[in-house]
Amino acid sequence: MRKIYFLLITIMCSIFSFAQEINGTIVDEFGNALPGVNIQTLKSNKFATSNFDGSFTIQGSIGEQIKFSMIGMEDLIVEASQNMNVTMLQSVTELETVVMIGYGTAKKRDLTGSIVSIKGEEVADKPNNNVLSSLQGKVAGLSVVNSGQPGSEPDVRIRGTISLYQTKPLYVIDGIFSETMDFVNPNDIKSIEVLKDPSSLSVFGARGANGVILVTTKRARNGETQINYNTTVGYKNITGKPDMTNAEEFKYLYDMQRANQGASPYPYYNLYNADTDWVNEIANDNALFYNHNISFSNASEKNSFYAGFGYSNEEGLIKNELYKKFTASLNDELQVTDYLKLGVNVNFLDARLPRLGGFNTALNTTPLVAPFNNELGVYNQLPTDMGAAQLGNALLEVEGKKGTQLNRNTKIVGSVFAEVALLKNLKFRGSYLASLDYLRGRGYLPVFDVYAAETDELVHYSGNVLTKVNQFSNFKQNLQQDYTLTYQKEFGKHDITLLAGHTRYNEYLENMSGTVSQYAPSYDDDGIDTNQIPNDPRWWYLNVFPYGDPTTRFSNSTQWDRATMSNLARILYNYDGKYMLNASFRNDDSSELRKDQNFWAVGAAWEISKESFFANKYVNYLKIKGSMGEQGNQFSDLHYPTYPLYIPGQSAVFGEELVPAYILAYRNNPNLEWETVTSKEIGFELGAFDNKLSLEVNYYDKTTNGLIAFIRGTDNFYGNLGKISNNGLEFVASWKNTIREGFDYTISGNLTTLNNKVHYLNDEGYDYVSDPTRTTGGQPISYFYGYVVEGVYQTYADVLNSPISTVGDYTVGDFKYKDVNGDGQITPEDRTNIGNPTPDFTYGFSAAVNYNSWNLGVDFQGVYGNEVFRNWGNGSSFAQFNFRSDRLGAWTGEGTSNWEPRMNDASGYNRLTSSYMVEDGSYLRLRNVQLGYTFKNEFLNNLKIKNLKMFINAQNMITWKNNSGFTPEFGGSPTSFGVDGGSYPVAAITTLGINVTF
Repeated sequence: MRKIYFLLITIMCSIFSFAQEINGTIVDEFGNALPGVNIQTLKSNKFATSNFDGSFTIQGSIGEQIKFSMIGMEDLIVEASQNMNVTMLQSVTELETVVMIGYGTAKKRDLTGSIVSIKGEEVADKPNNNVLSSLQGKVAGLSVVNSGQPGSEPDVRIRGTISLYQTKPLYVIDGIFSETMDFVNPNDIKSIEVLKDPSSLSVFGARGANGVILVTTKRARNGETQINYNTTVGYKNITGKPDMTNAEEFKYLYDMQRANQGASPYPYYNLYNADTDWVNEIANDNALFYNHNISFSNASEKNSFYAGFGYSNEEGLIKNELYKKFTASLNDELQVTDYLKLGVNVNFLDARLPRLGGFNTALNTTPLVAPFNNELGVYNQLPTDMGAAQLGNALLEVEGKKGTQLNRNTKIVGSVFAEVALLKNLKFRGSYLASLDYLRGRGYLPVFDVYAAETDELVHYSGNVLTKVNQFSNFKQNLQQDYTLTYQKEFGKHDITLLAGHTRYNEYLENMSGTVSQYAPSYDDDGIDTNQIPNDPRWWYLNVFPYGDPTTRFSNSTQWDRATMSNLARILYNYDGKYMLNASFRNDDSSELRKDQNFWAVGAAWEISKESFFANKYVNYLKIKGSMGEQGNQFSDLHYPTYPLYIPGQSAVFGEELVPAYILAYRNNPNLEWETVTSKEIGFELGAFDNKLSLEVNYYDKTTNGLIAFIRGTDNFYGNLGKISNNGLEFVASWKNTIREGFDYTISGNLTTLNNKVHYLNDEGYDYVSDPTRTTGGQPISYFYGYVVEGVYQTYADVLNSPISTVGDYTVGDFKYKDVNGDGQITPEDRTNIGNPTPDFTYGFSAAVNYNSWNLGVDFQGVYGNEVFRNWGNGSSFAQFNFRSDRLGAWTGEGTSNWEPRMNDASGYNRLTSSYMVEDGSYLRLRNVQLGYTFKNEFLNNLKIKNLKMFINAQNMITWKNNSGFTPEFGGSPTSFGVDGGSYPVAAITTLGINVTF
């Protein structure tokens, strides 16, 4: 009987739990009641509609998920409770999207310039620890050159190279100015805005010329409590491995080379008879990559809280490289009263940095040597004639020095703000922002014995007999204060937003580094040096008592600080939704210069499609726009360039006392100003065929006037002495279409042309040289400079009929250099532009398909028309290193080759910097492929999960390229980039991932 009662009670409870009435009210984000909202219980599948006052009643159970949907509003799913207060957000089109514009926001439709907004979900699940890497190929005008090294920062440029000292844009993360984005967890990002045009950049004044990338991190959504977990795990591998000779091929070429020099075949092949692929020896195949991210968010009418935590573990493509990173973020906003809001934002990074290496030594090392001598238990030294003086044992560098460098980076970036509604349409916001960056490290140089087969003895590796310790510490502190007044008012057909602000920015850096060596070796009876510093991190300090020899201790320090103070103003005006006007002004005062500077911009746009005379059944949206203005660039290679700097000069003796003398490092120029970049843009935006087609075309022109240059000569000084221009076209197009419910696709692409020119630099003929690049007037910045190879001399008659050379002797089989100036001689004056590292255009295109719960995305990215300089593998050196396989086609007689010269490393003539080392840098890369599956609600309801997605991602799997190296993309400085040192490939990465929300 008891069981029957229990069963009846259970049944009644179940009936009661499902028969409850759930009630509540629904409003929009402004508190207005929403009638006609469709309401559905997802478990019991009951339906209802909200009343005219937004109230509703529906049959359901407490805790059950309820879906609210309405045309024009975003769908919302929440857990059922009694007396529910539901807030729905307006569903906006892409044009109505609110984007960040610096010190504020604006609707994309109201902009007069080019701001590209990227949603956080587009970068969250990509296998890149630095979010900038995921932007490659996504944005017209944005160049991202990636490196495969763990923890490395991409080379980022917006609309060209505009200065001799700085290329990277300004990063603004939740209002905080930053020089890097390594501390930002991609999973915590809500949106990224790339600012390119003058109307959006001039408000940043002397920091805006290189462009700005704004990052907004996630906040909690009102009415939701949410836990999200995202993880990816996968592996990385080398792609594009260069073709090098094996042992037999190397012997063939090396003996040919010796024969051409009049020498007999190499006599030690019996000692060096291995066939080693050095790249394979040091490569870390299937390098592990994984990350875990979890976030918590909760929001009510008064408080919004978000916290995210991430952990990444990334092995490098070289053995024993390991990059670990922990990130944390916190956002909390509290609406204290109707007129006062307070907020805090904190980002934290703690990274363990690897001891980075490269593959250039592995590429250059002869295959004849085995890395390790198993019989003696030591590593082998390279042959004397094959690079022993220039190259180390690549495997020893990787394995023998494992764990001998401990580097760590800790960064805290945060802000607090108060926002006060002074009047109905006027608000004041005060923010205090700070960035503290602490990079430190300790390392150890051990002593190794290696086997020299030629002399059959053990010798010290690289001739080093002393153990050594290094230690460094780098502290960077940025403090920022922003105070802004914003007035926003709509009256009639007018919509106006006014901004006035005052901001201060302080930077401080201190750096200390040093080394110390052990005392002179003292060997015991077993031949052990008792004075060696122990290979134990406990002893890796400069004051390493009792091992460190104080007389060898060397230290150095650097420190500087600077400050800027700025006033800014901006107006955004919209009349009748058709005519837009933006204007901005900023005044910057810097401690490094002796006078302030003004920057400004104005932009206008006309939405023609809203005019009564415009009636086109195909075109839904058409806006023409234009802007112009001035931005600044505050970077030089020295702080306080207008103030005296003294360096040691000649000393004098007074009696028995030596008195040092100091002289000016350069002549002071009190009139020096920051560079001014005058920018112009004109373009249009189009939406057609029911907005399935979107098209945007922009022409841009950026001209740097007053280019800062340091002139070296008899009179060293800084001056505003140059002019650089960058101009081109940007095309962005997409096609979105829905085949039927649950089946849609998107095809999109972008292309940017770029023409870069240095108009002048000081006096005619003055140049900046960073071999093999050169920057001078009349040429693109950082072009490759050398001799033009017209072929290879085939006969002695050809040699006799050719110009004489003042740069070296040549004979048959050597390069035929072009007599560029036509003076009948080959002289240094015949060097010319042999390649441009700046591409003619960059592009990216993608396709995405959504079919029910499946989604597939494919991204391609590429560049065209640039060159890269090969600085390895018979480039600047022909001899003792390993040979590229192309050298198997070297000239051996008339007609055998007209590009690969004869084998003869003694001929310095063939080693001159020339177009032989220049290769086509154009490429097309399958950047990303991702297949995902999102589980349906009926499956998730039983697990009490709001959202669950699983995906597989493949990145950089195929690259169609023409150069010899691992990769065709190489960053660098403004005056030296595009140089292939054979150092590191961009990895192919395959990952599996899961994203689940509770």
